Amino acid sequence: MKQAVMADPGKMEEGLAHEQGKEKHDGKVMGKKGAGAEDIIENEKEEKIELQQNLEQQPLVKQKTKRVATLDAFRGLTIVLMILVDDAGGAYARIDHSPWNGCTLADFVMPFFLFIVGVAIALALKKIPKINAAIKKICLRTLKLLFWGVLLQGGYSHAPNDLVYGVDMKQIRWCGILQRIALVYFIVALIETLTTKRRPTVLEPGHLSIFTAYRWQWIGGFVAFVIYMTTTYSLYVPDWSFVDDKGHRYTVKCGMRGHLGPACNAVGYVDREVWGINHLYSSPVWQRLKACTHSSPSSGPFREDAPSWCRGPFEPEGLLSSIMAILSGTIGIHYGHVLIHFKGHRERLKQWVSMALGLLIVAIILHFTDAIPINKQLYSFSYVCFTAGAAGIVFSGLYILIDVWGFRTPFLFLEWIGMNAMLVFVLGAQGILPAFFNGWYYESTNNTLVFWIQKHIFTNVWHSERLGTLLYVIFAEIVFYGVLSGILHKLGIYWKL
Repeated sequence: MKQAVMADPGKMEEGLAHEQGKEKHDGKVMGKKGAGAEDIIENEKEEKIELQQNLEQQPLVKQKTKRVATLDAFRGLTIVLMILVDDAGGAYARIDHSPWNGCTLADFVMPFFLFIVGVAIALALKKIPKINAAIKKICLRTLKLLFWGVLLQGGYSHAPNDLVYGVDMKQIRWCGILQRIALVYFIVALIETLTTKRRPTVLEPGHLSIFTAYRWQWIGGFVAFVIYMTTTYSLYVPDWSFVDDKGHRYTVKCGMRGHLGPACNAVGYVDREVWGINHLYSSPVWQRLKACTHSSPSSGPFREDAPSWCRGPFEPEGLLSSIMAILSGTIGIHYGHVLIHFKGHRERLKQWVSMALGLLIVAIILHFTDAIPINKQLYSFSYVCFTAGAAGIVFSGLYILIDVWGFRTPFLFLEWIGMNAMLVFVLGAQGILPAFFNGWYYESTNNTLVFWIQKHIFTNVWHSERLGTLLYVIFAEIVFYGVLSGILHKLGIYWKL
């Protein structure tokens, strides 16, 4: 009879559901006022306790929604940053990727994605009823990410400007953004799944208990760190040569270990040996260095005395650097574990902010002492610490604004983009939607709707190509994809792998 009572809590509060007491005393409650009154009071107490327990569970459901909103807003912010730096970075080189050492706005995008992947894994795999089924889902999602990564960034797509498709398999690029995300996701999610039986339901007292409770996740990150550091500083890098697109052969003199410059680092050597030099990214950002061009930090023609390596290929999302990127996902999953185990805002923020500040301090010390420079192309340890610390600060800031202070409305457009991040990444960041419109041209392939809007509405009106490009990216791309994502959200349409 308790199930019937629980199905109608309104009747419990009105005192209309005392079936259990009536059956127990079989109509004798009225005859024995003392005993009957005690039974009725006792039943009411039990029912009120059960009702209170049910009501206490409701805020937990709302809180879960808020957590996802904060994560989606952060994911949406990262997509916005990607579109901004990719499409406006050519006009404003200071926000484009750093040519080598250092960190610009563009250099935060990839580690922010990996941080988000880690947080999402912790929330998605909080409960695993069937380990084998979870592993199959992880493998399938990894394969999907690899497929889309090779398709979009392997050279098959020439969007948005070139109206052709196809790639020479002798020059296909095997690595890319989604491929790196796939590797990090696979390793971090697999460790989280296989260690599910070792997870504590309640943390032991102590500030470090959250670390010891998930020691296997940190062991995985430490193994990745050891592999990267050992290879980077101990692997011998010999001389290497390449042929440019004009058929000229160049040779780069190396013969050293532990070099962290563009020419002779172990990160590039591993990729040349594993993938082949013809399958690497052909326009690395180091071409914007002062040693390579007088236009530095912008792109420009090579100097006459430019070193040979300036014209060489380099893979920014290569194998060894992607192994180090696993540590970014490990830090992200730690933030997700804090979100799960600590229920109060103050406790969560204390854990998040303290770790973020610690990571930033470590990164700054390593960089400015020249021990390990911050370098996105090498995905150095200081770069991992600096960007993960920044991600922790931004995530905490969004959490305060959205969850603690309740300012969710101003960030809805970021949340909408974050909920359809894959769609916006494909259509916007990879230029598939502009390429579709560019396919409908008039007389010339340069006379399309996209080029017309960019030229006549933004560049000519503001009499500045740089400012016009920036405004076009903000309003014609970011705002557009925010509105599109909002419409799709209202329609319940999402693209998830």
